[in-house]
Amino acid sequence: MPLPDDIDLSELIACPSCDALYRAVEPGNGERAVCERCHHVLIAPVDGAIVRVVALSLTVLLLLVTAMFVPFLKIEASGLTHSTSVADAALSFSAAHMFGLALGVLALIIFIPIARALLLLFALLPLLARRPPLQGARTAFRLSEELRPWSMAEIFVLGVGVALVKVADMARVELQAAFWLFAALVVVTVLQDGFLCRWSIWQALEGRERQSPAADAEAEPEHV
Repeated sequence: MPLPDDIDLSELIACPSCDALYRAVEPGNGERAVCERCHHVLIAPVDGAIVRVVALSLTVLLLLVTAMFVPFLKIEASGLTHSTSVADAALSFSAAHMFGLALGVLALIIFIPIARALLLLFALLPLLARRPPLQGARTAFRLSEELRPWSMAEIFVLGVGVALVKVADMARVELQAAFWLFAALVVVTVLQDGFLCRWSIWQALEGRERQSPAADAEAEPEHV
């Protein structure tokens, strides 16, 4: 259906799940604007969300940098004991001349999550300080969103859990500090994505005035 000529495209929002088009109306604090067709959350503003996202991004950095070097697993079999870190495990692939696999493992579970956290900090820290966004902040936030599907620390933890079930019959396996750091990272990542209202951040980065919700506004935006 063609759009009316008098519609300002900057006032529209498209559902990223089903492409339904709506006129964006910001709901009240703690409310959510959802897609009528697929129920995907489009807008979910929460007071103090930027503070929480920044704090969680710093937590991600701390967890990942620490988890990369402290022991991850300790394996004991036939009287022999060996402990390894995530970095050691990835570098073991390079020792077997599988350099691409080693780089891919480190990128997906360490480097990309770190890069995404740094990009979010670059984009959001000026907003937290109530200053204009830095030049390139929109590009940084867009890139952080593009990297989100490739940040696979939680997939790594799931894969390790499956592998441990198979290895447990052949050797004694002890979970070390890095495993629990990655487990905490999964929880932090879920919380971070839950606080991240992308529409609100785009509005702030683009310097647009956000609309005030009407007193009787519903949590669902107006369909175009």
